[in-house]
Amino acid sequence: MTQPDAPAVEPGDPRVAEIFGRFEAIEPAPKPELEYLDPFTLLVSVVLSAQATDVSVNKATGPLFQVADTPAKMAALGVEGLTPFIRSIGLFNTKAKNVIALSQQVLERHGGQVPLDREAMQALPGVGRKTASVVLNELGVEPAIAVDTHVFRVSWRLALSNGKTPHAVEADLMRVTPAPYLTRAHHWLILHGRYVCVARRPKCETCPVADLCPTAPAYLGA
Repeated sequence: MTQPDAPAVEPGDPRVAEIFGRFEAIEPAPKPELEYLDPFTLLVSVVLSAQATDVSVNKATGPLFQVADTPAKMAALGVEGLTPFIRSIGLFNTKAKNVIALSQQVLERHGGQVPLDREAMQALPGVGRKTASVVLNELGVEPAIAVDTHVFRVSWRLALSNGKTPHAVEADLMRVTPAPYLTRAHHWLILHGRYVCVARRPKCETCPVADLCPTAPAYLGA
């Protein structure tokens, strides 16, 4: 990916506010495409979604949550019982072990309730910073922007960040995203990267923020 010509933007940049304002006009209340019932099923879904599509996760968790929608029921399945439900998802062996282990820890250390504290949540097996950020932001506990491949790519192309790591991009986005948009920015950037600003051939011709994007001319042949 080409380094943006523009330096990282500063808080208060009107271009950033305009970008998110246009995203809001298109979708005022963006939601995750993962399907969940409560904090526990949300956490499990996000853990399973690593290096997998939301569609594939939803296909697996639909039947799974019908039989195991609580930490106790999930732990009772065990790895061997869980594996058939998630075999279609990438890295299913590791994910099965993590989901069972985190279910056991939620039962043993947190009274069966998912801890809504970042440090405690990230201490659970298979839960890193990105996963915790998605869950905490979605539940309204803590404004956060989880940087996946879509967010990373869109942030660079729009010159919202020139950070070279997900953590650096996250820090830039948290710093420059206007407060009214902070809890929704994560969803907008993912959706934009998933359906418009795709990896190989971004759809700049139909992009609602192409005129605000410093890299769009290169793709449009200008």
